[in-house]
Amino acid sequence: MKIIVCIKQVPDTAGGVKFKPDGTLDRGAMLAIMNPDDKAGLEAALRIKDEIGAEVTVMTMGLPKADAVLREALAMGADKAILMTDRRLGGADTWATSSTIAAGIRRFGDYDLIITGRQAIDGDTAQVGPQIAEHLGIPVISYAQKIKVNEAEHTVEVERQYDDRYHVLKAKMPCLITALSELNTPRYMTPKGIWDACDAEIITWNRDDLETLKDEDMGLAGSPTKIAKASDKVRKGKGTVYKDLDPDQGAKTICDALVEQHYI
Repeated sequence: MKIIVCIKQVPDTAGGVKFKPDGTLDRGAMLAIMNPDDKAGLEAALRIKDEIGAEVTVMTMGLPKADAVLREALAMGADKAILMTDRRLGGADTWATSSTIAAGIRRFGDYDLIITGRQAIDGDTAQVGPQIAEHLGIPVISYAQKIKVNEAEHTVEVERQYDDRYHVLKAKMPCLITALSELNTPRYMTPKGIWDACDAEIITWNRDDLETLKDEDMGLAGSPTKIAKASDKVRKGKGTVYKDLDPDQGAKTICDALVEQHYI
């Protein structure tokens, strides 16, 4: 069984967020980590590997320094790592990103299961995973909180989080699953894994290696989403202020407001 896990190096928001003049993130100037939802997806793939045996390949698109999260994934137990990096791919929105990753998966070839995170903490769009599936013409199950593979049937069964309940969905492979960070607790890197990952080969592809990727679907120029304004500081409204209420009146006012907004 072959599993591809799409991971992303994202800004560590604790270290601050910086922007370029064009409104895109200045990723080269920020501390970075593996996206939490993606790490949960990687852990899910590694558990499948532990249970029934699988080859796990991690794939990312980003700056050359994104090889750090690929080596982290290898140290956790992944078998192969692929980095797609090229200045021509920079500034991509979700459409251009998913188009590029789908082209990389086509180049990779045979696979049974693709796992991505639900969304990245630097964008929170939750669009790239489903878009990859659409580009590849395969089923997608999003918001996975539990994954079970039936190797004999070549199917995957997923508990999909949905409001105050969950759906149980089953799909034939190949298919794509987007994982929640709550899916599991990712394992730590092992000392041997870290040692081996330091010398491991990172397969690197540039734009010219992605033969099925169209020029009009890549990078900033191929991104239909345009950023009007970007800021690392979000202003909050003043809200509604109630004065001279006793505890009972205050409690009733809050409850009435929550009922009106359908929170309770």
